[in-house]
Amino acid sequence: MTLLTVVRHGQTNWNLDRRIQGSTDIPLNDTGRADARRAAAVLAGSGYDAVYASPLMRARETAQIIADELALPEPVLTRGMREREFGEGEGLLVDEYLQRWGDWTATVPGAETLNQVRDRALNSLERIARAARRRSAPRAESIVVVSHGGVLRALLLHASGGTLPREGDVLRNGSVHRFVAERGSLRLLESVAA
Repeated sequence: MTLLTVVRHGQTNWNLDRRIQGSTDIPLNDTGRADARRAAAVLAGSGYDAVYASPLMRARETAQIIADELALPEPVLTRGMREREFGEGEGLLVDEYLQRWGDWTATVPGAETLNQVRDRALNSLERIARAARRRSAPRAESIVVVSHGGVLRALLLHASGGTLPREGDVLRNGSVHRFVAERGSLRLLESVAA
């Protein structure tokens, strides 16, 4: 068993503008750095063994702040946890995107589907859990993984059997979501707004 705590990266200026980032590499703003410190405060007091992160700079910087605050080693980058590729939707305001394509499940030229995002994120988490089990057997390891809203949405939908997040739920920057990975399954324990 591996405990996986998935954190959404801190705020960027594009988040503030409600602009779709996708794989566009946008840095944190000052509020985003504060989000990362708040997430670290939520995580403090629990023992963590490692930090992993999407390679996009907003997730990398969030992970670095968390690692520094919790006195953990440098974050390990994992491509499988990068944000959803939004294709022609990248850079659009959310309202423009929804006006053009109707909803988040629409087929957008050049974009990944939520199922594709879910599959690559689950593969990445399975590799992280497998590595943790090799390092720590027989005790459980606890890992922090910093990722993105689209990835979290896909993981929550999977782990909840499609009931979470509910329509209109916002996954806040810096929010913390705890899962258990065991025997090829992912189970949601809790979600906390930082």
